[in-house]
Amino acid sequence: MSSTREIKERIGSIQNTLKITNAMYLISSTKLNNAKASLAATEPYFLALESMFARVLRHLPSDFRHPFLDDREAVQTESARRAVICVTADKGLAGAYNHNVLKLTMDQFRPDSNDRLFVIGEVGRAWFAHRGVNVDDRFHYTAQKPTLDKSRQIAAIMLDLFTTGQIDEVYINYTRMKNSMETETQIVQLLPLVRLNSQIFAQPVGAARQEEFAMYPDPETLLDNIVPDYLSGYIYSALVESYCSEHSSRMQAMDSANKAGQKLLSQLQIAYNRERQAAITQEITEVAAGARARKEQLERAAKAAKS
Repeated sequence: MSSTREIKERIGSIQNTLKITNAMYLISSTKLNNAKASLAATEPYFLALESMFARVLRHLPSDFRHPFLDDREAVQTESARRAVICVTADKGLAGAYNHNVLKLTMDQFRPDSNDRLFVIGEVGRAWFAHRGVNVDDRFHYTAQKPTLDKSRQIAAIMLDLFTTGQIDEVYINYTRMKNSMETETQIVQLLPLVRLNSQIFAQPVGAARQEEFAMYPDPETLLDNIVPDYLSGYIYSALVESYCSEHSSRMQAMDSANKAGQKLLSQLQIAYNRERQAAITQEITEVAAGARARKEQLERAAKAAKS
């Protein structure tokens, strides 16, 4: 009976674990829906802002100079001082979500150079600290509940480092949702603005020349106001995309855990029934053997009494 007792205890343990994985699946599902709603509500504004920003860049005079448009032409690519923002989660149990973006960052980051690493999320901070990689100590942002205020703070830090000449390039590494079931990690350059690789900035100049476009009060003031909002919007979009990807990955991980748990429960239930059936059969056999032995004993006693 010890075997059946052990199997029953294991079944109970798996059932308790399934309660946790089911709860995590439902929580991630709710958070994913809320994050998608937030992204859908703000996306039209930032798409319009990006379009407007592209129009402004196309109409700037050829000799126009601005700190945000400084492409650091005198800086060699190998010696460029880069700032890398890595967006991770605050906890694990999300499949390969954290591993993929951390691996992407390590492949890009140059620890022995002047690169500076900025990490969002507790998992990333703990992962890099364990490997002795220096992370900016003042950059303590969580991955939970992305907000515009948080994005504006991050954008302000990056713009300040860039305009003061402390860094030459800014990148953000995050996870994007390709569809409801698939995600992908990607690297996006935020600064300098003149080297952004975006299809919206690749429109022909001829179309811009035919367009009437006036900037008030002047291009410099306009950029001073548009660029921070543009970067804040892009960072916010990256944070929300990562947040959606995290919970999508966690839902898939918990769903796989639930399916594996149910399969294991089925196997254990079969093993439990077999052990229980074997135990019952053994008890019946022992009772039958005892009854047969008792009957033979009584028969021998009766014969002895007659003789």
